[in-house]
Amino acid sequence: MTLHGPWLYLLASTALVLLIALSVLLVRRRPPAPGKPDVSVGDPPAAPPVEVPPIEAPVEPPVEPPAPRPSRLAAGLAKTRGILGTRLGALARRDRLTDESYDEIEESLILADLGVGASARIVGALKSANLPAAEAMESLKKELIAVLRKSNPALVINHAAASVWLVTGVNGAGKTTSIAKLAHAQLALGRSVVLAAADTFRAAAIDQLGTWAMRLGVHMVRHEPGGDPGAVVYDAIAYAKARGIDLVIVDTAGRLHTKTNLMEELKKVRRIAEREAGQIAESLLVIDATVGQNGIAQARTFFEAIEITGVVLTKLDGTAKGGIVVAIQEELGIPVKAVGLGESLEDLELFDPDQFVEALLG
Repeated sequence: MTLHGPWLYLLASTALVLLIALSVLLVRRRPPAPGKPDVSVGDPPAAPPVEVPPIEAPVEPPVEPPAPRPSRLAAGLAKTRGILGTRLGALARRDRLTDESYDEIEESLILADLGVGASARIVGALKSANLPAAEAMESLKKELIAVLRKSNPALVINHAAASVWLVTGVNGAGKTTSIAKLAHAQLALGRSVVLAAADTFRAAAIDQLGTWAMRLGVHMVRHEPGGDPGAVVYDAIAYAKARGIDLVIVDTAGRLHTKTNLMEELKKVRRIAEREAGQIAESLLVIDATVGQNGIAQARTFFEAIEITGVVLTKLDGTAKGGIVVAIQEELGIPVKAVGLGESLEDLELFDPDQFVEALLG
């Protein structure tokens, strides 16, 4: 049968509707594109993405700073501070100092080994200022620091090779051990050192210095016991010059300051050292802090013999009275350059006036 007119139009329209419906059906069943969710009409909405909190680094507990090491100097001056601290602390709390108060201050300073002359002068200056009690105690601190700063407490090293330190003192003061400590401190600063065993009167002194030299790893020039100490000094300086060594530390005879012939020998040693080195950088006197005012007599006699440039004060480790430092400077004008606070090589501190007065008075 042949279709004409409206029937043909109806058939074409029906076919077109069926084709569109089939296309829609195929599109709805197509798999989702990669990376995109398959969301169809009528499907429930997708759940929101879950937020994962960032991982926080563990919180480190705060690092506590190490506790400050107790001051060895403060411990060494405990005896003196006990003498001065209680009395002066009580006076500082008063409104005004009386004549009796000034007498008490002077007595305390004398008991602490500052000496009669130094104590009287310092207290006289305080009395003239007529300050309130608390200010007077602060003025006392400043006055003591001023006394100790009159001379330079720094150890001297010549820039030329073979700088020479002569070290002297009576037997038992800790002279040889102090030499070892001085050498140890200079080695730590990068300087080269040679030791000279010029205490030829005692074989034990030569052996003791030799033991320290081996421990320190430095050379020691020595002669036979009883030999000429001047010759030892001559050879030690020559050795240092030939090798460009920075410092020669000379251990001179440990002698009683009342022995005139030994003091003359010490003068000879100094003359030889000055001739060979050009000048003496330091002439150090080792004093046992426990001898008190007797140390002033020692210092005065040695100063007349070899022009002492500084003092090494030993055994300031709790049994001595530290006011001797002020007395030495006040009466003789000789600065204390180092203090010994124990037996190990590290137990020698260069002298600092501010730290010393703070440890002395608290």
